[in-house]
Amino acid sequence: MIDVLVVDDSALVRQIFTTLLTANGMSVRTAMDPLVAEKKIEERRPDVIVLDLEMPRMNGLTFLAKLSERDAIPVVICSTLAGAGTQPALRALELGAVELIEKPRLGIRDFFEETSLTLVDAITAAAAARVPIRRSPSVRLRSERLAWTTDKVVGIGASTGGTEALRQILIAMPPNAPGIVVVQHMPERFTAAFARRLDEECAIDVREATPDERIRSGKALIAPGNKHLAVVRSGAQYVVSLSSAPLVSRHRPSVDVLFRSLAEAAGRNAIGVLLTGMGADGADGLLEMRHAGARTIAQDEATSVVFGMPREAILRGAAEQVMPLPRIGGAILGLTRH
Repeated sequence: MIDVLVVDDSALVRQIFTTLLTANGMSVRTAMDPLVAEKKIEERRPDVIVLDLEMPRMNGLTFLAKLSERDAIPVVICSTLAGAGTQPALRALELGAVELIEKPRLGIRDFFEETSLTLVDAITAAAAARVPIRRSPSVRLRSERLAWTTDKVVGIGASTGGTEALRQILIAMPPNAPGIVVVQHMPERFTAAFARRLDEECAIDVREATPDERIRSGKALIAPGNKHLAVVRSGAQYVVSLSSAPLVSRHRPSVDVLFRSLAEAAGRNAIGVLLTGMGADGADGLLEMRHAGARTIAQDEATSVVFGMPREAILRGAAEQVMPLPRIGGAILGLTRH
């Protein structure tokens, strides 16, 4: 049984959450604000915290920052401020939130009743997550002396827990790093703001991909939410193709779509990296990349927030190497020298 602590200043929300989650076999406690929540955590540590961001006495982001420095309790944000691309939502992901659910200002009861499965799925995924206690920001790797081959292209796929994993990898890339394409399972309109935030921190250019955009050295392109991203060959160059084709592996964008396109367009000139995430998206595609001669990496269990997608790739024999997150950035740089 999953033990959930709901932290929200609305009595109605606390009541609805308790009813819905209890009906789904979960144990539910509630707190009207973070100060009450801290006392309840001391009494009994929950498996998952469902957290609002707007509350009296202490807001949710402040509480999340304090919590993430001393404990690794998975947190699902449910707030009116958790809309796609908002700064509070991005900050919550940076602080280690596992999932985001946007809460409307009106029609709260109908919203929760209609999205109860989404809510339960988010909490279930969070309960299985491995959330690290926050550490100091990663130090950028300065391997700019390496010579890069313009034909090399790196594909990275991630889901739950992937926003921080991607940040650690991309911040390690020097300005002359190989071209990178990324599929992160993320809602529509969220990816542009996510890319801008990464761009502010990274030595390479990071942006949301646009149709027919060239993949080039020193640039990482993020698949837009609700759009499949594939890599195609245009003469001697690799370019992005975006589509609204049906879901693949239950996702759009799908990591399988990206990896399969890299297997076909780049073959042995590609590197595939599959990071933390729930489910199996990317596992079959990574296997196709390996069969095509690409170098392939899966994140290990110890550093994965959710060891679903990497595990499936490993079971299929798709991962040439399995390694902890802190080593993946350096491994990518090393492989692109050959």
